Amino acid sequence: MRLVASSAIAVLALATLTAASQTPRTHKATQPPRSQMVAQTPPMGWNSWNYFRRNVTDKDIRAAADAMVASGMRDAGYVYVNIDDTWEGERDANGELQSNSKFPDMKALADYVHSKGLKLGIYSSPGPKTCAGFEGSLGHEAQDVRLFASWGIDYLKYDLCSFRGVMRTQAPNDPAEQMRLMEAAFTKMGNALRATGRPMVYSLSMGGRDAAWEWAPSTGANLWRTTRDIQPNWDRIYAILSQQDGLARYAGPGHWNDPDMLEVGNGKLTLAEDRSHFSIWAMLAAPLLAGNDLPHMTPEVRDVLTNRDVIALDQDRLGREGSRIYTEGEVDVWTRHLVGGALAVAVLNAGANRYSSHPFHLNLAKLGLHGPQRGKDLWTGKEVTLTSNMPIEIASHDILLVRLPQPK
Repeated sequence: MRLVASSAIAVLALATLTAASQTPRTHKATQPPRSQMVAQTPPMGWNSWNYFRRNVTDKDIRAAADAMVASGMRDAGYVYVNIDDTWEGERDANGELQSNSKFPDMKALADYVHSKGLKLGIYSSPGPKTCAGFEGSLGHEAQDVRLFASWGIDYLKYDLCSFRGVMRTQAPNDPAEQMRLMEAAFTKMGNALRATGRPMVYSLSMGGRDAAWEWAPSTGANLWRTTRDIQPNWDRIYAILSQQDGLARYAGPGHWNDPDMLEVGNGKLTLAEDRSHFSIWAMLAAPLLAGNDLPHMTPEVRDVLTNRDVIALDQDRLGREGSRIYTEGEVDVWTRHLVGGALAVAVLNAGANRYSSHPFHLNLAKLGLHGPQRGKDLWTGKEVTLTSNMPIEIASHDILLVRLPQPK
């Protein structure tokens, strides 16, 4: 989302962050405190922003929850129904944040979502305003979180937005101090979340800047954005994929790299692009947060989102993110190590041509494998055997995704 400039915030920011900002900065990628015990596998659910943007309402959230049940998504593992920006109203005389007219009763909405066997997520910002210009949590962190807990909220997306203005105001021309202020702000909310005693997933959104993967776990975060916002087009999706290279060591149970929400079913993505997008997010052990129009999705989109084999890959409890092993021409080869010694292999044709310029020949030795490898194609469901230098033809922007239960 586009950032909104802040104003008249220096005094408030200083008062609310002074104590927290004294915490020494650390880049140690430690796991969030065990008291949370959430997101031990990447969170799965749906978020309102990619499809509804500013227009989401209570009715839309209820319809999304209904569709998650009716489509089989809930039974496939999708749990969270997340309200993004623009739900916020004004604060009353006691500083209590009200929801706006689009969301007349948040507690009733949470009760409805819970009645479906699902969980409800919400959105805020450490700044005075959210990205869309609504009321943020600056100076009201503990108060807001107590309110969220009383409603029955299960997930918080915390978006940096106007807090960059706070950083620039408090520490002009001092990037190190600005970073310290940012980390302190996110830590303050992490501490407030734990103090409620209610388990909530804590998701940081800062547009992929500032190498969050190096410090976000120490704030109590369960996931953190690694890139700028996604868009429903292949070039942006592939650019995000390429930016994940080298980040695998920062992810694991309870703390995940987040390449942003899914665009499966949005824009003019082809079915092959939807399939590849979903496959690579699974290889990345990424959160699977759908962002499409759930009540009106096509059967083909539903089948992509509910592919149990690919979901199982994403949710593998070993929690090891996949890595790109090599690229040849327009073809990328990724692997991901799984529980029990299994291995997932993804061969992606990222090029614009119908097929790669010539049949691609998979080099098993580069994957540390020797001899024929028997496995399952996770999109066709068929048994396959991979051999070194065998010709593989993959359509433009499509993928071969194979699980090898006993690689050798």
